[in-house]
Amino acid sequence: MLAALRTGTGLGKGFGWPLLGPSGRHLSYVLGIETSCDDTGLAIVDTDGRVHANVLESQQEFHTRYGGIIPPRAQDLHRARIESAYDRCLAEAQLQPDQLTAIAVTTRPGLPLSLLVGLRFARHLARRLKKPLLPVHHMEAHALQARMEQPATISFPFLCLLVSGGHCQLVMVRGPGRLSLLGQTLDDAPGEAFDKIARRLRLHVLPQYRLWNGGRAIEHAARLASQPLAYEFPLPLAQQRNCHFSFAGIKNNSFRAIRARERMEETPPDGVISNYGDFCAGLLRACSRHLMHRTQRALEYCLQPNVQLFGDAPPTLVVSGGVANNDAIYANMEHLAKQYNCRSFRPAKRYCSDNGVMIAWHGVEQLLQAGESCLRFDYDSIDVQGSAGFANSLEADVNAAHIKCKWVQPLD
Repeated sequence: MLAALRTGTGLGKGFGWPLLGPSGRHLSYVLGIETSCDDTGLAIVDTDGRVHANVLESQQEFHTRYGGIIPPRAQDLHRARIESAYDRCLAEAQLQPDQLTAIAVTTRPGLPLSLLVGLRFARHLARRLKKPLLPVHHMEAHALQARMEQPATISFPFLCLLVSGGHCQLVMVRGPGRLSLLGQTLDDAPGEAFDKIARRLRLHVLPQYRLWNGGRAIEHAARLASQPLAYEFPLPLAQQRNCHFSFAGIKNNSFRAIRARERMEETPPDGVISNYGDFCAGLLRACSRHLMHRTQRALEYCLQPNVQLFGDAPPTLVVSGGVANNDAIYANMEHLAKQYNCRSFRPAKRYCSDNGVMIAWHGVEQLLQAGESCLRFDYDSIDVQGSAGFANSLEADVNAAHIKCKWVQPLD
């Protein structure tokens, strides 16, 4: 089947192969549709990993006014924008609809109301154009995105830290549909914690942060710190030798610290504590430290002589998801990886947060890895799932290994 993809034969009537790419093979074009949360993303990517179009309609300004995402309104905004986003996508790519090979669409996990908009639009296009659908696992797409940019460098398997507004997971990635979970958050995700803490800190009343998400505001504010070690936070799950995460304790300790400072300074109801930069620096250091510790144990587990999950591939850590945009967090993960002679990568910043490119690329990976077996014409049997795990779990094995680590300290 791979030969068929490269020569442009074997996929049946209706598949277009108009160009030879730089690789010397005929190109297949995949449309990606992403509506798992509050961003409407559509993109077209070819089998050489070139992005021909990338359209992203953000709802952040609307939801920021209400302090969080309102699912029915998110659905309404997706409905209002998705068709025009599709038209812009085709125009940007300078392609005709019948030149598409397949349509990849996020079906899980995410907000069900939002996912339904993307899936229904994808079904409509697939029926009209007689194209196959490729259902995509949203977090798998994040995990595979860095390969689009460096396919010759990042080979399977690799360890991936997925950090976003809704998830925090450590997975071993062997290919699309072949991810093994090593650890996950037991409560809040880091992006969610950042948003709630930034909201409680009232950073949004400062003009420069008014339209920013919590993680971006906290990262910027931390650079203003004059005493970055002024705030200390207890380390979550310190006694548990596994790869799970917890950010609820950091969030609650943050609320207490903010409240205590506000009382001391008699901060007005619409004010911000005077040393908010110091607070954000301490918060960012605590979160980085927690992420480093759990990832360090995952590396120790994967590199055990009797486990060797990397096999013959060079040990590689990929950090992906919206929180991977945070330079301080990524610098610490890169620093950790170097202590284990492990390579580290993250997608380009424009592809770390939710986007249609990663969905289209996951569709390409499905085509190249699974061939014709992944092509779905049973449109009505494809449905959405609000929550979804991975194919395999190694959580019990990691817990049983009971690995003790000599912790790598975060960067100053």
